[in-house]
Amino acid sequence: MSDKSNSLTIGGLAKAANVHVETIRYYQRRGLLQEPKRPPGGIRRYGYADIDRLMFVKTAQQLGFSLDEIGDLLRLEDGTHCQEAGALAEHKLRDVREKIDRLEKIEKVLAEMVDQCHAQQGDITCPLIATLHAGIGGTGFQKG
Repeated sequence: MSDKSNSLTIGGLAKAANVHVETIRYYQRRGLLQEPKRPPGGIRRYGYADIDRLMFVKTAQQLGFSLDEIGDLLRLEDGTHCQEAGALAEHKLRDVREKIDRLEKIEKVLAEMVDQCHAQQGDITCPLIATLHAGIGGTGFQKG
C-alpha cells in the first residue's frame, strides 16, 4: 500500500469522492468500504479503487438502492453474477414503479384539492383544510 496509487488520506478521499469523512467511516462500519491497515506510526492511505468503490455506492444510491441492497450488489461486483444483479435491479424497478403509481395518485388528489381551493368563494371552510381534518377516506387513500 505504499505505491503512489494509494496516496490519499481519508480527507483526500472524501474530497475526491465528494463525500464527508464521516460518510466514509460509516461505509466502513457497514462493510461497504474496506478500512486500510495503518502502517506503524503512519496514516491510513486510500487509492483509486476506494474512489471507484465510493462512486459505485453513490451511483447505486441515486438509483434508489438502499445501503443493504448496495452491499448485496458489491458482493456480485466481479461481473460473473449478472443474473443475480439483474434480479436485484428488477426488484428495485418494481419498487420504483409502485412509488410512481402512489405519487401519481397523490398528484391527482392534490390537483383536485388545489382546483377546489382556487374555486373557493366567500367564508366557507377551505376544502383542502377540511379534507385534511376529516381524513382522506373520500380521496382514494386509506388512513394509517
